[in-house]
Amino acid sequence: MRNPLSDTIVNIPPSGIRKFFDVVSEMKGAISLGVGEPDFDTPWHIREEGIYSLEKGRTFYTSNSGLKELRQEICHYLKRRQRLEYDPNTEVMVTVGGSEAIDIALRAMLNPGDEVLIPQPSYVSYVPCTVLAGGTPVIIELEEKDEFRLTPEKLLEKITPKTKVLILPFPNNPTGAIMNRTDLEAIAKVIEEKDLFVLSDEIYSELTYSGKHVSIAEISGMRDRTVLINGFSKAYAMTGWRLGYAAAPALILKQMLKIHQFAIMCAPTTSQYAAVDALRNGDEDIARMKKAYDERRRYLLREFRALGMDCFEPYGAFYMFPCIKRFGMTSDEFANRLLQEEKLALVPGTAFGNCGEGYLRVSYAYSLEDLQKAIERIKRFVARLDGEKKC
Repeated sequence: MRNPLSDTIVNIPPSGIRKFFDVVSEMKGAISLGVGEPDFDTPWHIREEGIYSLEKGRTFYTSNSGLKELRQEICHYLKRRQRLEYDPNTEVMVTVGGSEAIDIALRAMLNPGDEVLIPQPSYVSYVPCTVLAGGTPVIIELEEKDEFRLTPEKLLEKITPKTKVLILPFPNNPTGAIMNRTDLEAIAKVIEEKDLFVLSDEIYSELTYSGKHVSIAEISGMRDRTVLINGFSKAYAMTGWRLGYAAAPALILKQMLKIHQFAIMCAPTTSQYAAVDALRNGDEDIARMKKAYDERRRYLLREFRALGMDCFEPYGAFYMFPCIKRFGMTSDEFANRLLQEEKLALVPGTAFGNCGEGYLRVSYAYSLEDLQKAIERIKRFVARLDGEKKC
């Protein structure tokens, strides 16, 4: 019988984030700090709006690009929070999570062989989505000495005549790194000079702990080169509602919408009505959750440094990226032993690219109580490792 499978799909490895969690789910007493999912319930007023939409029988398809009311609120939000102006009729579409927006943006923009620059460590979907769209991933390895920021020098090193798109994953998963206005202005010059386009994944934009998030679309000359991706999962604790959006020049968005029409039809109607309320009335919820994340962030940073584990200060998202190089173990070895010996699951840095070797991703989207228990287990494990070195 002929092979029924696509070679392209077979050759894409599964997500490194999920590697440990089948084990964790069956391990009694295990703690996981591995998943990037808020531990907060979706705020009640948002849930209530979703319930109300069901009670009113609002269960039909919306337009392919999403409820007009929601697209208008997205535009109001972007103008209010990020000083960006978009046309809700031609430049904004609602997607099934930010992940769908990433996928269809790349498929709409790439021809076979076009190169996509992907700074790493970064979110696991960028490379496979590039491959699925027929593009060629080109990795830019970010370094701790630069606070895992993308510099113009590193960007220039990787640009070739085939380069078309730069993915800009800030605030960053897994490092927590951010790019400030000065950083973005510096790389914007290169982007314009080399005639590139940008896919800016800003799903963690509301979780910035030093100043205010700046989108590259705000930088002069960048709006017409940028597909801005965002969503509701992180800022509003709406992961299961599966709702995101893209804001982009009409030329690009029109083609993204075409893919969305054939593959998806429209995002969930109930989620869209709930999202309208989130954008209108959710600022206080964002502030409340962000304050809690910041307390957890500062707690973990103190504890890791007290343990002698180098860890630069992350100013975005809800992840810590401590360095474990002093223990002389690979990220996989450290994470596997920690899981087996202390029943604590963390994600090896290599899940986010080869340059993540020597690091672990620790999510602080968990309660302070869980983080304190996890730190006690890490302390025991580190003490044991240090004892083994002395023997």
